[in-house]
Amino acid sequence: MNKIKFHLFFPLVALLLIFSGCSTVPYTGRSQLSLVDDSEILKMSVASYREVLSASDVIRNTDDAAILSKVGWRIAAAAEEFMRDEGMGELMNDFNWEFNLIRDDEMVNAWCMPGGKIAFYTGILPYAQDETGIAVVMGHEVSHALARHGNERLSQILLVQLGSTALALALEDEPEMTQALAYTAFGLGAQIGFILPYSRTHEYEADQIGLILTARAGYDPRKAVEFWRRMQAQSGNNSIEFLSTHPVAEDRIEAIQEMMPEALKYYRK
Repeated sequence: MNKIKFHLFFPLVALLLIFSGCSTVPYTGRSQLSLVDDSEILKMSVASYREVLSASDVIRNTDDAAILSKVGWRIAAAAEEFMRDEGMGELMNDFNWEFNLIRDDEMVNAWCMPGGKIAFYTGILPYAQDETGIAVVMGHEVSHALARHGNERLSQILLVQLGSTALALALEDEPEMTQALAYTAFGLGAQIGFILPYSRTHEYEADQIGLILTARAGYDPRKAVEFWRRMQAQSGNNSIEFLSTHPVAEDRIEAIQEMMPEALKYYRK
């Protein structure tokens, strides 16, 4: 293969991957990149979850652990109902729900891996405050898994790596300074123009779907505004949205308030 054809090969492969590896986010209908097989994602998810639990102080047989489990199963039932209504119920066949509370008062965090592997850290409980607050967080994190954001993030990284390889081949005969500047520009452009905006898109999608899950599970979604205001006070709101994977708290709260009327349609006490 001559040099020109070799350089054209990678962009063509990238385009082929983009058009052959797309799926749709439930409810929002956004088309997303999906280049990684879900079975591989699930294997990695289970392995990572087991590794985290084995290295953590998992709390069992306490009131907090019981509430987490109660909320978890209600959100799980709402998620399965939601996906069936979206015509994507078959995607829930690979979900094997687990809810674990990890003792770490300094970690203000919670997450849900693909397949419904959920972890809450004790550090987030004071901000959740009660069962409804836990449901707000749970609904948001589960929504990341329903929307297959993990798969999309991995796919984006693969695509960026492919672009980096193509760039290296295209610049192999250029001076080192030219190569260095090109790599810097490419990396910055990929972060600001591609990866970070998609991360913020993921957060807004998880907020939107999460409010619906919270409401369908019988929890008042309006409590989400109070939760994010508490989180805003904790963070100091010093981040710059343009260079952040998460939306600025004020923008997020405003967006949640705009989403609220739709979510309240599903609210069943």
